[in-house]
Amino acid sequence: MLPASSVLTSLRLRPAPVLRLRQRLLFIWAGALFVAGDVVFWLMFAAVLSASGLATLDGAVHTFVVDSRSDFATGLLAAVSSVTSPTVMAVFGGLVAVVWAVWKRELWRPAVLMGAMVLSVVLATVIKLEVSRSRPPSSDFLLGPDDALSFPSGHTLGTAVLVSVLAYLLVSRSGTRTTAVLAYTGAALLTLLVAYSRLYLGYHWLTDVVASIGVALGVLGLAVFVDAARNGRAAA
Repeated sequence: MLPASSVLTSLRLRPAPVLRLRQRLLFIWAGALFVAGDVVFWLMFAAVLSASGLATLDGAVHTFVVDSRSDFATGLLAAVSSVTSPTVMAVFGGLVAVVWAVWKRELWRPAVLMGAMVLSVVLATVIKLEVSRSRPPSSDFLLGPDDALSFPSGHTLGTAVLVSVLAYLLVSRSGTRTTAVLAYTGAALLTLLVAYSRLYLGYHWLTDVVASIGVALGVLGLAVFVDAARNGRAAA
């Protein structure tokens, strides 16, 4: 019969291969997200600079969306856009992080969420200044004037980063496969709704919102990588 100490030691060590496998899978997922986001963003960046690729559809999509406006859709999408502005998303993300840290007495996951939000704000600001792209005609704006730069969409980027990183942090610890599918599907649908609201209200081109989704995928990939690396060291 094995000594009690040997049994306890084997019980402690048994989960280690499972943890290492899970960490490797998260690293692969993080890398795939980062590469996919990079590809999407740089394709949009190149398209805008060269007026080619998807950028050739910007004008047609803008005209189609503007011509399809209705009173109901305008009211709904104006409300969506108002509550998902970069400022509102930053404040909401900060409140979520503070409440999470106090309620759960945990700092790591709230810090990852806030780090992702701060990074998204920095990236949006830098990219806007670098590209310096003008918005669509101001006569098509439905919520008043806006002289900010157009590429990428701050609304879309801020919302995508907040909901996707939050979904990952919540389901990565205890969520089931069904919960994960529902969480990521909800995050994707909300992101697409916000992206469409910015097109519909006349403030962005198609390539603006697609580029924002690419940047958000890259930020999510970084968040997954950092979280997996930290948890791997803790488990070791």
